[in-house]
Amino acid sequence: MIGSIEHLLHFLFNVQGLIQWGGTLLVCVIVFIETGFFVGFFLPGDSLLVTAGVLAASGQMHLSKLLLLVPLCAIGGDQIGYWIGRKAGQALYRREDSLIFRKRHLERARQFYEKYGGKTVIIARFIPIVRTFCPPVAGAAEMSYGRYFAYDVAGGLLWVGSMILGGYFLGRQIPNIGENIHYVIAVVIFLSLLPPMIGLLRSRYSGRPGAASVPQPAPNERD
Repeated sequence: MIGSIEHLLHFLFNVQGLIQWGGTLLVCVIVFIETGFFVGFFLPGDSLLVTAGVLAASGQMHLSKLLLLVPLCAIGGDQIGYWIGRKAGQALYRREDSLIFRKRHLERARQFYEKYGGKTVIIARFIPIVRTFCPPVAGAAEMSYGRYFAYDVAGGLLWVGSMILGGYFLGRQIPNIGENIHYVIAVVIFLSLLPPMIGLLRSRYSGRPGAASVPQPAPNERD
């Protein structure tokens, strides 16, 4: 059992091998799951997109397909998350922890939403875990769907576009970077984890409580 789990984790985090095995379709599927379902919070979103951009620069993938299809999957996944939150509402905050659900992740996204309001939908795209749980939090807070959709489209385009094009231009500027792609992946993972690490340290040192609370529907009119 443990060996099977280790094999699965190695497969998921061997980002370059994952993309070369599944191509654009698998990139789309992973992005859709990460943004649309609670089970996707551990998937390699940022590093996956940057690596896809690097591979596109070497001709192993089609840049145009990535820029067209992946944002659609990112936006589509978020719609599912939003409506899960809208329908389930505050029941999400009473749900017990399980293998694929952790209440602390939902609470963290809620605190992020309360701090930044509607702009969270855009900002959260660039923060692992928060981007998975932000859509249901926005739905549970009864953010109007029209405003949510507008923020979500902007965030999806910015996140996917910046990551893929960043990797693409990196691949074009640095010869044979594909041979050292593991260094690029390590840097991307570190940078993507830096904001939540800073936020966690600030929260601890400021003495703010981490207990979960049920959100109020008031943020409807937040910017």
